[in-house]
Amino acid sequence: MAPTKDYYSILGVPSSASADEIKKQYRRLAKQHHPDSNQNDPRAAEKFKDLSEAYGVLGDADKRKQYDEMRRLGAFGGFSGRRPGASPGAGRARSGGSTETRFEDFDIGGIGGLGDIFSSMFGAGARGARGRAAPEQGQSVETTLEIPFRTAARGGKVPVELEVTEECSTCNGSGGAPGSTSRTCPECEGRGVISFGQGGFAVNRPCPMCLGRGTIPSEPCPTCSGAGEVRTRKKVLITVPAGVDSGSKIRLKGQGGKGGRGAPAGDLLITFQVKPDRFYERDGLDVIAKVPLNIAQATLGSRISVRTLEGKKVAIRIPAGTSSGRRFRVRGQGIEKDGARGDLIVETTITTPDSLDEGQEKLMREFAEAAGLKF
Repeated sequence: MAPTKDYYSILGVPSSASADEIKKQYRRLAKQHHPDSNQNDPRAAEKFKDLSEAYGVLGDADKRKQYDEMRRLGAFGGFSGRRPGASPGAGRARSGGSTETRFEDFDIGGIGGLGDIFSSMFGAGARGARGRAAPEQGQSVETTLEIPFRTAARGGKVPVELEVTEECSTCNGSGGAPGSTSRTCPECEGRGVISFGQGGFAVNRPCPMCLGRGTIPSEPCPTCSGAGEVRTRKKVLITVPAGVDSGSKIRLKGQGGKGGRGAPAGDLLITFQVKPDRFYERDGLDVIAKVPLNIAQATLGSRISVRTLEGKKVAIRIPAGTSSGRRFRVRGQGIEKDGARGDLIVETTITTPDSLDEGQEKLMREFAEAAGLKF
């Protein structure tokens, strides 16, 4: 299998595809070309290997980054030069007299042959390397959680329902129907891993035929169709730290998808989105409460009570002649975070009646004239 293949083309995704898009595409194609589903197609197994080889590189962030760099340098388009000291005939002869480029025949800037580079990049295990496929950690789940303003300010608990990949409870992850027997996987010979490549280039991946288990059941599990895992909904009670704001993130270890074959569960990554409140607004750690005053309260002065975030009432004295937009500060009644606490700021807004009857209008005019107000 030549290491010059375009893995993006094999998976049918653009080079800009996200990790999630690559994973979804691989799973879709692996299911479509699985040898068990294409027993009359001798090419299915080879296609299956190509898909697994491609995902072995593109599905790993570090390997993909290095692979992309090699593509940028032209490592997958052939070379005209040879490793210093290599004979003019270096390369593998093809039919028709042409020569196939071998990575081990070239040197980049004196740092060694491409075979050495690819070996260090993608793993140096030989074809048929011994050892079982390591159990994979459970799926990490990312979600955005909307929370009430007061929960974000004071902290609290919020339930959330997530869709995660879990080990199938019917077969306990074996992929076999209850009571079925199993046989050694013919693809990996029971190792659970397959190594792809030639020369110094090798990629080790869990066997795509047995999914790294090393065995194949005589009858697939009716619940998960042999995958050993299912998509399910999971309820989690989230503890919201006091003082979070929109865009704040937390990571909950082990609250994601369940790991396979004893591996640890994945993580739950939550981004908070705070809902607006009908009464409060936030300014850093300060909380702003806009309180309406009628004309009499603003003109003559008054005494009002305002509820804090904790639900307690505090008394505010409104002096005579208070204008709309004036602020009154109540110390230490704002949001508490990292040992600091903001204030409650009461902002006044003057409200006027929508309409006046004859008597009220007469009194208002008399008041305005007595106060020397122009209208």
